[in-house]
Amino acid sequence: MKEKIVHTGATALITGGAGFIGSHLGDALLSRGYKVIAVDNLSMGKIENIKHNLVNPDFHFEKVDIRDIESLRKVCKGVNVIVHLAAYKIPRYGNAVETLLVNGEGGVNIFKVAKEFNCKVVLASTSDVYGKSEEAFFQEDGNLIMGPSYIPRWSYAVSKLFEEHLAYAYQDAYNIPVNIIRIFECYGPRYHLSWWGGPIPVFVSAILNDKEVEIHNDGKQTRCFIYISDLVEGIISIIEKDKIAGEIFNLGTTEEISILELVSLIKDLSGSIGTLKTKFVPYSSFSNKKYEDIKKRTPNITKARNLLEFAPKISLREGLLKTIDWQREIMKKEK
Repeated sequence: MKEKIVHTGATALITGGAGFIGSHLGDALLSRGYKVIAVDNLSMGKIENIKHNLVNPDFHFEKVDIRDIESLRKVCKGVNVIVHLAAYKIPRYGNAVETLLVNGEGGVNIFKVAKEFNCKVVLASTSDVYGKSEEAFFQEDGNLIMGPSYIPRWSYAVSKLFEEHLAYAYQDAYNIPVNIIRIFECYGPRYHLSWWGGPIPVFVSAILNDKEVEIHNDGKQTRCFIYISDLVEGIISIIEKDKIAGEIFNLGTTEEISILELVSLIKDLSGSIGTLKTKFVPYSSFSNKKYEDIKKRTPNITKARNLLEFAPKISLREGLLKTIDWQREIMKKEK
């Protein structure tokens, strides 16, 4: 395969471009001289995230649902790379149908237009695809172990696995260069202030408002959190590097922390003088009463270090301080 080199001055299409990751990626690409087309159906993304770019002649936004292939075709002319971030996430409280259809149908449409317009695709997948693997560090060529089909929680992982297989199928059949990013728990300014944005925004909000912090299960499950600027640098490296077509990359940190420890750290960094109040919420209390969690989720990032020179710079403490300050300002504006 002759790989397509993407570089400064190229045109990048970002699906989910008004969302948390998409808006930050758009900022970074514009600063590097790219032209950026952002598409988003605004179900979870916000115009406020990209408002500062709307006057930039190198930036264009279209309200588009990725399930609408005709609208996608209209914005794909002249595009060199598609960064596919738009997705529906883990159905903790239902909506498995939406998760499967948005990710499945949307993924099909993205690869159809990539074939038609002959452009590279960078597919955002998730650490969730490792499922119930018991490996100490999840590695890109490791086994992916899903839970039972009757537990809706796994529909997100399965939908992203479908997209990953679709990516390789299109690369093999039509010479469409693809890369896959498995993202591990990203956080920072502009994230969604709900469980959609992960546990950090929910915990920060509760602590700043001196309210009870709800912790799922026993809180001993561990995670590794990557600050948004570090993730964006990794994505840009994938966009621009040559000789990496077909590679999967874990993008995350190896700074592991339990959910209980995370809550305590946020409390300390927030400067809140109230007493930390916690409530443990069993998975059986979720509306569908069928949920399984992953106890440990730590990436092996050796490949990203070696091939992309990927090296996260922002520690969890530093990133949380930046994020707490941002969230505090947002809360003030909303009062």
